[in-house]
Amino acid sequence: MSTHTATIRWQNTGPDFLKRCYSREHTIHFDGGAIVPGSPSPHIVPAPWSNAAAVDPEEAFVASVASCHMLWFLHVAIDAGFEASSYEDQAVGEMTKNEQGKLWISRVRLHPRIEWRGERHPTASEQKRLHHQAHDECFIANSIKTEVTINNP
Repeated sequence: MSTHTATIRWQNTGPDFLKRCYSREHTIHFDGGAIVPGSPSPHIVPAPWSNAAAVDPEEAFVASVASCHMLWFLHVAIDAGFEASSYEDQAVGEMTKNEQGKLWISRVRLHPRIEWRGERHPTASEQKRLHHQAHDECFIANSIKTEVTINNP
């Protein structure tokens, strides 16, 4: 098995931390060397204490689900003999309140658009089967209780 790490770094630069007047901006350092600016969503924490240009945890979660699904989809497509030339997904996470009134990402909707090359392209039902296989194999989908739906165009 493997382990995966991320280091989160934040520094207090606010005028009054105890009055909640401080920046929540931070950096996310991934084990491969990538560094990503992080911040809460401005929908949750308004500016100037957040940065809309940074990645918020909810966006990162949605991206993680979509990225894992894409990687598995490409894998199962190859196994089925199909050659993809491009894959694009505008994934959307929906935040709602659970039974206890706590906010959570209750649904992630994937909207994959795949272009194919070569002589053999999957039918609509074959694409649906490939997406189902990819979802079943996706490490992230297997790790969450959020509903993940795949909307094919």
